[in-house]
Amino acid sequence: MSKSEIAPPLILTLRMDEHSQEYFNVLRRKHFPKQRNYLLAHLTLFHHLKENQQTIDAIRAIRSEIFDLQFTGLKFLGGGVAYAAESEPLMKIRHQIADALLDQLIPQDRQGYRPHITVQNKVSFENAKALFEELKATFRPISITAHGLDLWQYLGGPWRHHSHHPFQAKGKK
Repeated sequence: MSKSEIAPPLILTLRMDEHSQEYFNVLRRKHFPKQRNYLLAHLTLFHHLKENQQTIDAIRAIRSEIFDLQFTGLKFLGGGVAYAAESEPLMKIRHQIADALLDQLIPQDRQGYRPHITVQNKVSFENAKALFEELKATFRPISITAHGLDLWQYLGGPWRHHSHHPFQAKGKK
């Protein structure tokens, strides 16, 4: 890349176990507007990081074992619906990276972090409310396994995978 070209921003997401990934992909394919659904289901930690050594070093510095996290409820987004996650290890990881990259974080990534997976967005209030009520009626907490972190290049809509940063197997930390 020449100096005149600007590297696309990076997005950092959590890599989950394959079964959970497929579960959320199915929900997203079913409920997300098809013309806007060019991504797999994802749990974003940061929305806009610079592609530089500081970013890579901060992510490589994470020393975490594979861990479980729970989806404990639904979030009504006004124009969509998301599954809300709770996880102390996830919050620690995000805090560690945020501290290391504080000087480059955009306002969206500086505000309070509420981890979630969006399964519907960019729909009318009425459609979103109907799905929220439908999912709420049968909601049960879901536990998934976090296997690592993925960096993605944001290409103005679609994303391109940049790198994977796996967590350690339990007991190998």
